[in-house]
Amino acid sequence: MTEPAAPTATARLNKRMAELGMCSRREADDWIAKGWVKVNGQVAPMGLQVAPNDRIEVDKKAEGQQATQVTILLNKPMGYVSGQAEDGYQPAYVLVKPENRWSEDAAPIQFHPSQLKSLVPAGRLDIDSTGLLILTQDGRIAKQLIGEDTSIEKEYLVRVQYGRPGRLPEHELKRLQHGLSLDGKRLLPAKVTWQNEDQLRFILREGKKRQIRRMCEAVGLKVLGLKRVRIGQVKLGDLPAGMWRYLGANERF
Repeated sequence: MTEPAAPTATARLNKRMAELGMCSRREADDWIAKGWVKVNGQVAPMGLQVAPNDRIEVDKKAEGQQATQVTILLNKPMGYVSGQAEDGYQPAYVLVKPENRWSEDAAPIQFHPSQLKSLVPAGRLDIDSTGLLILTQDGRIAKQLIGEDTSIEKEYLVRVQYGRPGRLPEHELKRLQHGLSLDGKRLLPAKVTWQNEDQLRFILREGKKRQIRRMCEAVGLKVLGLKRVRIGQVKLGDLPAGMWRYLGANERF
């Protein structure tokens, strides 16, 4: 019996490096432009196509640059947008300044304005939602949290009001857990449980635009407040609203 042939499909070098978790595509382009990437022992040009069995090596300078990248946890208050400024509202990253750093942040990192360069939100949080927002310079973390194949859990506490007499029926709670579609696509199963009389706990593995609010509307619930308290293994904890801290060296999503 003959061995199956090795795959021969090629891909752009920056795409392959991102798929391998080495860096983001943007970082890969930067490293390639600086001559920090070799393929099969040769310095790689921009736009190079590589095969699955090609050997990719990265200069130590790139690893050093990556080691200085920061990831920040922010407790986003209401009234700030996650990404670029829009409709007169400020982006959440304007809160990342020395005076807003949480006094209990134990990370041995000194704040420097250069840390704001290429600092992007890894996921969104609506303007009228609060809680844990991740801002990162590290393309690997961004891909881990918002890449197409991510399955990292995100946990929310949601204060709700039922718009009909009595309480939300059990069968409608089950629909929230598994049985709703948005934009013509079936949602992944969610963990939805009552935290107290007027608050639900949602645990999702996807993040469609205004997903929780739209899910609640579908079963007759009005969202009065929404707070994200966990992403993967990283918790919001006691971080005060409007304050930020660095991701700890031992913390993993």
